[in-house]
Amino acid sequence: MSRMLLNWRKTVVTHLTTRRHTDRGAGFVEYAGLLLLIAAIVGVVFSLGLDTQISNAIQRAVTSVLGN
Repeated sequence: MSRMLLNWRKTVVTHLTTRRHTDRGAGFVEYAGLLLLIAAIVGVVFSLGLDTQISNAIQRAVTSVLGN
């Protein structure tokens, strides 16, 4: 039983120490892709004239919650 626990401990420690170096978060390409996606969404919203509709919908929702 103790041999199994030692083997399990060794496996967990190895996993934790090697994972620290492999998981470094998002890189430049992921952030650039996200920025392009956000820019495309904003461009579509403005080109279709949805900005006023979205603004009015938010204003109506806030007014209905606050009861003004």
